[in-house]
Amino acid sequence: MKFKKGFSLISVGLSSLLLLAACGNDESTSSSNAEGETEPVSLRLAHNQGEDHPIHTSLVELTEVASEKSSDSVDIELFPNGQLGDERGVIELVKSGTLDMAKVSASALESFDSNYAIFSLPYVFQSEEHYFNVMDNSEAVQEIFQNTRDEGFFSVGWYTGGQRSIYTADKEVASPADLNGMKIRVQESPTSISMIEAMGGAPTPMSFGEVYTSLQQGVIDGAENNETGLTSNKHGEVAKAYSYTEHQYVPDVLIVSTSMWDGLSEEQQQAITDAAVESSESHKQVWAEAIETAITDAEEMGVTFYEIDKQPFIDAATPLHETYQSENEDSKRYFEDFQSYNE
Repeated sequence: MKFKKGFSLISVGLSSLLLLAACGNDESTSSSNAEGETEPVSLRLAHNQGEDHPIHTSLVELTEVASEKSSDSVDIELFPNGQLGDERGVIELVKSGTLDMAKVSASALESFDSNYAIFSLPYVFQSEEHYFNVMDNSEAVQEIFQNTRDEGFFSVGWYTGGQRSIYTADKEVASPADLNGMKIRVQESPTSISMIEAMGGAPTPMSFGEVYTSLQQGVIDGAENNETGLTSNKHGEVAKAYSYTEHQYVPDVLIVSTSMWDGLSEEQQQAITDAAVESSESHKQVWAEAIETAITDAEEMGVTFYEIDKQPFIDAATPLHETYQSENEDSKRYFEDFQSYNE
């Protein structure tokens, strides 16, 4: 499996201009003053979800806890709704040190470090319990999070984005045969593209903002996401069949600029780390409640939810597991580590 690197210079350039306009001349790093006291710091955190999304709720908690635990010396300002660019663009901004922090999908990080591909590997997590167990306890996860430190960014925390399943205009997807010939929107992740191919469909990478219109106009036949996509983004108006393939549990990841981080005091670093852990843990409940609401609201929109036998899809994805493990020793080690937490 090969991973493409690179990005749109135009997109990142525009994002940089927006960021600089939003930030003015504020300093984003801190240092101790002459008396050795910690100087306050103002940080900027971007994400692509709306302010009514559960991830925004948990990021608000992050800002509050970080401020409290740092004795008000850490002030984190949120930029939701993709204000500073798409996920690829904000990763580049964090990497360059232009932006301090961002919440992005692990799938988006795959193009920057191929080790992140494991999070998009279909059925690498067998259940929600397995997923939480790995993300909370695995040393392999922490190793992956730290791998890019010398490249300008690394990860300090994660948030659940739930399971991902397939939804279509009106067709239940009960087996890979049902996906034959269907154009399914996927994230711009090489692993996600290979996944839909293995599961029988025709993967169509596109930005999330294009999905509604593409479904409405028949450009694509379906998409894959968690249940909130049906309501928060109104996809339930144009997609009436949701089949629980549960093929992925892809975490959202909180990344920080290495240069920014190295300019913080130890107290400030610990405050952010603790805030990430606390907000991640409470986010599990926030997410569970949001899913319950999303299902109820989607049913009122006319969406039908189908529980299916996942085994045919698991069988179809098995060759991807073998290919991933054969790439290098780290891939094999990470995969085996993840599976060891499946109790």
